[in-house]
Amino acid sequence: MSDYLTYKGYFGTVNFNSDDEIFYGKIFGISDLINFEGSSVKELKESFKESLDDYLETCKALNKEPNKTFKGSFNVRLSKELHKRVAMIANQKGISLNDFVKKAIGYAASHDIDIDENIMKTQKM
Repeated sequence: MSDYLTYKGYFGTVNFNSDDEIFYGKIFGISDLINFEGSSVKELKESFKESLDDYLETCKALNKEPNKTFKGSFNVRLSKELHKRVAMIANQKGISLNDFVKKAIGYAASHDIDIDENIMKTQKM
């Protein structure tokens, strides 16, 4: 799993470009694009905080609500066949499709499942 910087409830990605010898990242989990960079870890952290503070100040000056990270909802696109299958399973279990998806994702996340590996095993059966 990648390392993240955290500040004021926001998360920043951490990347390194070996050709340019620079650390860089962006605010993760929001639709606005906020980038930052530094030639050292210390500079990267400072740039992350400065970029986020600037974003929040700009939003305030424009009377714009800043994007919030992880509001708790997102869209999932499924094939018609998979949609039908999971809807039927959820109905048989007496739960909503939303609850089925929450339980499935929660299970996968709490069990540190290697999704790619498990998908390959399932498809071979």
